[in-house]
Amino acid sequence: MKLLPLVLSMSAVAFGPFAALAQTATPAAKPAATPPASATKPVTKRAPLARSAAKAVEEVTPIEEDTNVTLNEADLAVAQRVYLGSIPCELGASVEITPAKRQGFFIVQVKNMRNARYYMHPVESRTGAIRLEDPKRGAMWLQLGNKSMLMSQQLGKRLADECMSPEQLTLAGEMKRNPPRHLFDPAEPPTPAPVSPNATPIPGMPATNTN
Repeated sequence: MKLLPLVLSMSAVAFGPFAALAQTATPAAKPAATPPASATKPVTKRAPLARSAAKAVEEVTPIEEDTNVTLNEADLAVAQRVYLGSIPCELGASVEITPAKRQGFFIVQVKNMRNARYYMHPVESRTGAIRLEDPKRGAMWLQLGNKSMLMSQQLGKRLADECMSPEQLTLAGEMKRNPPRHLFDPAEPPTPAPVSPNATPIPGMPATNTN
């Protein structure tokens, strides 16, 4: 009976170093990975600018005026006939025309419409109308005697129509009161001149009876 405790104690002495070595060989647990800072912070989306704020930013942004167009004396003369200021148009729209720094050029913009600002200059018109163009942005301002219009060649539509300055408004009213004769309207027959009773009859013409 005394041999059993002795065997157990000897076994503990024999296997003790191996148990300690096994405990030290066990790898330590890795600490949990720290998430990146971008994953912990919420992503904030920028709210779109209000329409009034976007319009204000657009108006203060300088328009590109780099152009190789050279105006001659005839172009400069046409530029002096361009109506300036705020010109009201149909549907509550209006077009603002201001002279640019360069002589003969204009800044043309549609109020309450983003990205509708143009750097225009006069071009030759076969009809005699005043025509301004911005070839880079594909837009044209056509000024007639009684109205004007702004057309976008890129979009293929009119941005503003029936625009009238005070001078054009006066002429449009005059044209309504006295409509001009159309090109294909028949001409009025000439009024015959009165014949004097003492006039000498022309040979071959019937005599006029004055009785």
